[in-house]
Formats: sequence, C-alpha cells, structure tokens
Amino acid sequence: MTSHPTALDDLDRKIIAALVANARTSFAEIGAEIGLSAPAVKRRVDRMREAEVITGFTTMVSPSALGWGTEAYVEVYCDGAAPPRRLAEVVRDYPEITAAMTVTGGADALLHIRATGIAHFEEVLERIRAEPFIRKTISVIVLSHLLSGSPEAAAASPATPRTLTSPTDATNSF
Repeated sequence: MTSHPTALDDLDRKIIAALVANARTSFAEIGAEIGLSAPAVKRRVDRMREAEVITGFTTMVSPSALGWGTEAYVEVYCDGAAPPRRLAEVVRDYPEITAAMTVTGGADALLHIRATGIAHFEEVLERIRAEPFIRKTISVIVLSHLLSGSPEAAAASPATPRTLTSPTDATNSF
C-alpha cells in the first residue's frame, strides 16, 4: 500500500481504459493496442495494483438475467446522526442494494436498488423503513438510462463502453 499518489502517464491511462472496457483483455492485446510488450503491460498493471490505483477486477452480471428489471434510487433520512458504519451494516443485508453511499444535502444516504418488480421493490423499501433509525425515504424509479456507457446502464443491458479520455473520466468511471 502506498501513502502518496502515484503519477500516471498516458500509457497507464490507456491500460486502465482497456481494463475498464474489458477486464479480461489480455496483456498481449493491450500491449498490441498501445505499443508495449505483454510483460511491460503486466509490470505496469502490477505497479498500479501495488499502488492501489487498480483496486480489483470484477464481473458484472446483467440484472435482467437475475430477473431484476426494476431499478430505483432511494434517499434515506435518519433520526439523529446515524454513523456511516451503522448504515453500512444495514445495507449489507440487502442483496437488492447494488450501491450505497452517504451524501451531502438533506438526505443521509443514497441507495441504488434493483428488484424483480414494483412489489419486490416495495417489500425491500418497507424492510429498510423498518430499521429503527430510519425516519423517512424518498424513492425515484428509473425509467431509462440516458448515458449508455455508464456503469449503471452497462449493468442493465449490453452497451458500448466509454473510452476514458482524461484523469477525471477515469475517476468517474470506477
């Protein structure tokens, strides 16, 4: 683990972009695309993993393959100051919650929920509302995705991956 930021050059950014687009891309394929040998790509990936620039590799499963066709965002308002650790304990108990974060503004947290339908979503929402420190929730059902390359849309349906063009894009795409 490193205690200082790692400087990324253009080749590192291209490697990250290739892995974001398809984490199973071989080092040889990435190297051929950016003009490096496979061992050189591996060394760079290993360095970025050691520096925790790359924090892991994952598999994305289409929610529709699991029958989860309903998607919503839920603002959560807590009584008093519910610590983030307590919120994290609660959301880990719900496989339907695919992302959860504390936020600024009126709400204490924002949840991204996937469910088989409205009835399933309502059941999950009622279980969340039953937590003793939850004061209220405000829900928004997703109708469609406007950015087909976003991680949320990519999880919903096959999409063309966005190409990362700047450090800001790389930060926002993870």
